[in-house]
Parts: sequence; structure tokens; C-alpha cells
Amino acid sequence: KMVNDVKPGGVFMINCQWDFDELNHHLKADAKRYIAKNNIQLYTINAIDLAIKIGMGKRNNTILQSAFFSLAKVMPEEQAIQYMKDAATHSYLKKGQDVVDMNHKAIDLGATAYKKIDVPADWANAVDADEAVSYEGKPELVEQVKNILDPVDKMDGDSLPVSAFMPHVDGQWELGAAAYEKRGVAVSVPTWDETKCIQCNNCAYVCPHATIRPFALTEEEAKNAPANAKIVDIKAGKGKGVYKYTMAISPLDCMGCGVCVGQCPVGALTMVGQESELPEQDVFNYCVSKVSDKKDMQDLTVKGSQFKQPMLEFSGSCAGCAETSYARLVTQLFGDRMYISNATGCSSIWGGPGATSPYCTDKNGHGPAWCNSLFEDNAEHGFGMYVGQEKIREDLMAKTEQLLAIEWAQPALKEAAQKWLDTKDDGNANAEATKEYVAALQANIATVDELAAVPKFAEHAAELKAKGEKFCDCDACKLVAEILDKKDYLSKKSVWIFGGDGWAYDIGFGGVDHVLAQNKNVNVFVFDTEVYSNTGGQASKASNIGQVAQFAAAGKETKKKSLSEIAMSYGYIYVAQVAMGANPAQTIKAITEAEAYNGPSLIIGYSPCEMHSIKGGMINCQKEMKKAVECGYWNLFRFNPAADKKFTLDSKAPAGGYREFLMNEARYSRLTREFPERAEGLFTRNEDAAKERYEHLTKLIDLYDKQ
Repeated sequence: KMVNDVKPGGVFMINCQWDFDELNHHLKADAKRYIAKNNIQLYTINAIDLAIKIGMGKRNNTILQSAFFSLAKVMPEEQAIQYMKDAATHSYLKKGQDVVDMNHKAIDLGATAYKKIDVPADWANAVDADEAVSYEGKPELVEQVKNILDPVDKMDGDSLPVSAFMPHVDGQWELGAAAYEKRGVAVSVPTWDETKCIQCNNCAYVCPHATIRPFALTEEEAKNAPANAKIVDIKAGKGKGVYKYTMAISPLDCMGCGVCVGQCPVGALTMVGQESELPEQDVFNYCVSKVSDKKDMQDLTVKGSQFKQPMLEFSGSCAGCAETSYARLVTQLFGDRMYISNATGCSSIWGGPGATSPYCTDKNGHGPAWCNSLFEDNAEHGFGMYVGQEKIREDLMAKTEQLLAIEWAQPALKEAAQKWLDTKDDGNANAEATKEYVAALQANIATVDELAAVPKFAEHAAELKAKGEKFCDCDACKLVAEILDKKDYLSKKSVWIFGGDGWAYDIGFGGVDHVLAQNKNVNVFVFDTEVYSNTGGQASKASNIGQVAQFAAAGKETKKKSLSEIAMSYGYIYVAQVAMGANPAQTIKAITEAEAYNGPSLIIGYSPCEMHSIKGGMINCQKEMKKAVECGYWNLFRFNPAADKKFTLDSKAPAGGYREFLMNEARYSRLTREFPERAEGLFTRNEDAAKERYEHLTKLIDLYDKQ
């Protein structure tokens, strides 16, 4: 639909890797008709390969901008190119002369790289082949996708009538819509070499978009898989000799970040052109829809956790995003019983776009209940979600205790009820107890027809039937009916409050502090990018000494706020700092300990971001976490008030390379070019503060052990 915005006789340029025959094949008939009938001047440009060739990776906007000015003729071409080069010098000199030169080269290339397409006359009468699309899934979700998501994805959202949104006037959207998009935006995607793979599942563990997943298959599932599926024996550990193994990749959902390739210890993944991997989409779809969940393969190790279904998938976050890797992992551990209150920021943008929710459900329809709140009150909003469901649950506990006191209630029902009460604070145990309790409740409530079959109750059953009642109205059955009416609230919920450092350290800090101080069972996860990422890179109280950001153009003067220690000072809050790329096992341990702790928890996850301008790009996101921990820039620890050993320092003493770490990110290195003397002073203070922080943490071990 984009071409419809071009006026008759106007210019339309398509950035693609196609030759004419491929363009003719892929371009939709309605676009062809509009181009031909309105004398649109059509051009193509392959800025994708050009950007890679000159070292700019996926950044092809400068090439396209130059081509635009060359074709649009809004000013003399030479003048436009010079303006662009001057702007590039001003913008990128702080990142180094090599970056400036690269952009100048992109500008020169873009001005001549486009090709004129002679529009065939038969395009005026083009007709698309009949490609009827049928969707499977929950009817309400399918309707949402057909009526809203599809038109919006085709950039035809403005044509939607108000009536299309009537099922969503209360702001509620079905989960799982992102799986229907299949955007296909990545130029390069990973291909899996099953002969090299050691089946560690590290690639799936770090994938920000859940597009690469391990599956354990039975012999029957393996036999029924698409012919091109790469299926091998499980090499070691759980499932060996029982299941087959495959690593399924979704090329149409992949964002092409390459993080999985960077984390593979044996080189079993390589990036290749997307089109060559398109047949793998059928394999991925088969595994997701037809391969059963293998509970016996799942545990709390890095490998075992990745056999659990991710309930955050295919989001619109940046390629390589660390935030979504953390959030996806949390959903794998607790997604079927999660509540999420999400602060405004990056995580609300990738987490809750209307009609395209990347959060999803399992095959039983259970998944995270997600809601967005503001910067300033998200913690309170999440606390309200906890209090609301907890009050309903407390009422159900009271009714269950009343049911236990009824003499004629069946022993099997009483046993299930007591088991549910006994496990009410244990999420995993209570999940199974809830299933048994619901089954017992459903089995023990007497219908009016069953009541009528008992002679002495036949007359009363007739009276109930006349009133339209369905169940017996004895005290036991009334309680059972009331409990079943709220059965979705029976299982212990895992309540999470998500947000970035701008929220947790700054604007929403008062709420975070207040909610954690209530000593209730809520979990706060902070995606710490050390900057306001979503709003353009402003400094926050999580930003560090010498870091360049908006409002800190000459490098931040003050050190990072110690949010973790503020929380630890209460003594009853579980607190952890994690970096999944540095210590994957510690990250899982911290998340599971925090959720199991019967009280408030705070987890702060180090989250490298596009705003950091890491050398080599976000493919190195997870590696950058490892460097940060090794040099002492970021520390890993856990404070568990319920443990005998309350404070555990999980990171080793700094191994050196601190200044090298800072220089690997333009958010720091640019200061050496703009204010070299100031940079030296601030970076020295930054490193000194890191050394003092580690020494302080080592003292906390003795301090808390003596309490």
C-alpha cells in the first residue's frame, strides 16, 4: 500500500536485493496496477548489500537518503551531497574518523546505486494468483489478526472502520498475535549444522526473539516431521536413547542479530541469506504445533530451561536486545501463571503493541497477563494487581476451609482441598495441587439431574429445575460452585513488575521503594541499560561516571546509584544483580530464588543496548556482558534473606581490562575525542569507583554472615 501515497508521475524507489524477474514475482498485483496506471517512475536499489560491503552492516539509511536526494531533485544534487557529508562529519566524528569516512562513502554510493525499472505495460492489468490465507488458532485471536493486524501490517490501517475495534474497547487484546506476522525482515539468518552441535542450547538461551528453539521428539514425531528437518540423536544426558533432537529456526521471525552465532561454542551456527533458509520455516512451524511438551527434559539448567516454551516471542524489539532475552527467560520459567505490570519504556513498546502481542499462551490457553502502566506509578500498579488477585485467593481459601468443615463433603474432595491449602505459597507444588483440586470440585458437585435421581431429593430437585438452577443448593455444593466460579485464581500467581532503569532508578523510584517496602510477594525486574533508551538516550541515575548521554554531553559527573543496596538495607527484600551473558546459570538461579522467596524481590539485569554503540554491533551483546563482569564494571551477587548464607558474591575479582571495556563502547570512547583531558579524569574515577564497589561487596559477605 505504500505506493498508493505516490502522486501520479511521482518517483517510487524499492530497496531490495531482487533483479527484475524477482521483483516481478514478489510485487503484488495492486501495486503493479497503481504503478502502471499512474505513470510512477520506478527504481530499485540494493542498499542492503552495499551497506554490508562498506562495513556498515545493517545500517543502510545513509545510502537510501543519498539516493532520495538524487532522485527527488529538491535541491541541486552536489549541494545535497555536501550537506549530507557535513552532517555526517558533525554527527559521527565523535565516534571516530573511520565512521565518518564510512558514511561519506555511503553517501557517494547512494547517489548512483539505483536502477531505473521499465514498467511493463501488462502491469496495468496485473492479477494476483489466488492465495487464500487460512489461520488456525483461538477464534477470537484469528478474528483480531484478520480484521486488524493484517491491514495494519499492510500499512492499510487508516482504512479500518471504528467497528473493527469494538471487541477491544476495554483495551484488552488476545495474546499471541505476533506469531501470525512472519515479517521476514532479516537479510541474514542462522543455519544450523547438526554435525557440529553439542546440544548445549546456549543459542536458544540468548535469543532475544525466541526464533531458535530446541525440541526433543519421539520416534513418531521425528517420522512425521518435514523431509528437510535436521533430526539427530540426543548425544548425552536426559533423553538419550529416548528422544531425537532438533534445533528449529524461524527465518521469517528472526531479526538477524547473530547473537546466537556469537554464543555458539563450537561454530554450529552461521549466518546465511534468508531466502536459502525459508524451507526451515515449515520445520519450525511443525515443531511448535505438533511436537509435544517433554516435561522430563525440562529443568533449571541453561540446557533444560530451553526445552520450556517461551511465552514471549517475535517481539518488535531491536535486533540483539538484551531486555527481551531476560523477559523471555522469565516467561519460560513462570509464564503459565504470570502477571506482568510493565512500566512505559522500551519494554512496553516491544511488550504490548496493540493487536500484535508478543506474549503468548501454552496449548492450555495459559500465559502471562500483561498490562502497561506509567513511568511514575508502575510499581504501585503492579502491587495493585497482586493485592487484587490475592484478595480473591484469600476468599477462596476461606471458602475451602468452610468446605473442609462440612461433614458430608467427600473424603477425596477434602484431601484435594487440604493439599491445595498446604501448598498455597509454593508456585510449582500448588500448580499441580490446583489441577487436582479443580478436578475434585468438578467431580463432586451434584447437578440437579443427579439430585433428582435420589428419591428423597426428587421433589426439591424439581423445584430447583423450575427456577433454572443447574446444581444442588446444599452448603457443600454451593461452596463448590462459588469456588469453581473463580477457579482461575486458585493457583499461586507469579507477579512481576517490569521496567527499565529510567523508571526504577529515577521517575518511578519512589513507587519501587514503597512497593518493595510492603514486604509482599511481588517480583521487580529492572532492565538496566544505564540510559533512557526508549526516549533517545538521556542520562539516568543508572548512568555511570564519564558516560556520554543526552543531559551529560561532557560525560556524567556522578557515579551510578546503588539501587540494589538501597533495597538490601531493608533486610527482607531478595536482591540480585545478573548478567546472563556472563553467568547464565547464576541468572537462572537468581530468578528462581527470587520467585520462590515468599516476599518482595528485586533483580537488576545488565542490558547492553543499541545506545551503547558497542564495537561490532549488538551481535556482541552477550559477550559485552561477560566483559563487563570480568573487568569489574558490573558485579554479580545475590542477597537472600531466607538463606543461611544471606549474601553471595557470584563474580570474581576484576581481571583487568577495565579501560579497554570502556573504549569498546562509543558512549564512553567518544569523550576521549571531544574532551580528552576530562575523559581521562572521569574514566579514572569510574574505574576507582568500581574497585571500591567490589571491595565493599566482599565486606558484605562477612557483614551478613555475622547477622
